[in-house]
Amino acid sequence: MALNAAAGNPTPMATMYDVPADDLIEALAEDLEDRLDEPDWSQFAKTGVDRELPPEQEDFWATRAASLLRKVADRGPVGVERLSTEYGGGKAGTNRYRVAPDRRTDGSKNVIRTILQQLEEEDLVETAEGEGRRITPAGRSLLDDTAGEVLEELDRPELERYA
Repeated sequence: MALNAAAGNPTPMATMYDVPADDLIEALAEDLEDRLDEPDWSQFAKTGVDRELPPEQEDFWATRAASLLRKVADRGPVGVERLSTEYGGGKAGTNRYRVAPDRRTDGSKNVIRTILQQLEEEDLVETAEGEGRRITPAGRSLLDDTAGEVLEELDRPELERYA
């Protein structure tokens, strides 16, 4: 596989930046589903103040873990507070006296913290003192290997130049 080949220099490995994020997260979720245990309380917990119900996806925990792993690799070192801001949304304003606009709320820090702790136990993420979490070499390797598999499986004409 010659990826980003320029002037006869083939690059043998794909990175997470070479494939669409949704495809990468889906493939990572399949791998992480066996490695991470979903807590009992997660089926009852909302993912943010702005949500009315808990998530209905069967593989929500693995999908959120894959998404978090990708975000930590992309933006790391990053803390729980910033990640909860990224997973937040808009909470509807009150209409008791007049209609108020939506206001920004954060996502569930408990869900994010628990997933990050599980990723640390799997040695995919590590804590950087005072900075937040960052990806480990094993986590980067998992991302790159999964990206290579996804790139081989992709059947999209606009990505043919990468294969």
